[in-house]
Amino acid sequence: MALSRYNGMQENMPNTFSSMLDRFFNESVNAKNYSGFTPHVDACETEKSYEIEVALPGVKKEDISIDFQEGKLTITGERQLERKEEGRRYHMLETQYGSFSRTFYLPDKVSPDKITAQLEDGVLLVTVPKDEHKTMKRQINISSTNDSKKKVSEGKASDEKVAVNTDNGKAKKS
Repeated sequence: MALSRYNGMQENMPNTFSSMLDRFFNESVNAKNYSGFTPHVDACETEKSYEIEVALPGVKKEDISIDFQEGKLTITGERQLERKEEGRRYHMLETQYGSFSRTFYLPDKVSPDKITAQLEDGVLLVTVPKDEHKTMKRQINISSTNDSKKKVSEGKASDEKVAVNTDNGKAKKS
């Protein structure tokens, strides 16, 4: 009887190196979840607008939808895995596929009717212009209760000046 060391891995170990590679790649590829992904986004603010760049390589513009409602800009779409050949067996698949949705909350000082979107080289650029009337700088004058009392008393004094009657070139108050 020969003694052999037991470490609990013999049942799980493949017999050959080739079967080990097949098992590794098949399990890692099959374990991926293709239900969705989150595209990378760069968002910035300029003096006149907000700009959102979304990395969407391989996505057609027909597969993208952009909605703006109640201050929320939502970009949704889908990147589909296209099987080019039936006999292909992937050993590695790092690209994410599936549907996606990204929502951005914008301030109320934007012009929703002037939002533009452009898809070029797999990058979607959404430009949300700021509303010029809402972002215009205004100087507000501060008044106090004393100022309003002065205006009232000045108004009475000027009324008295207006109510001056003249008789024979002499001024007299009425």
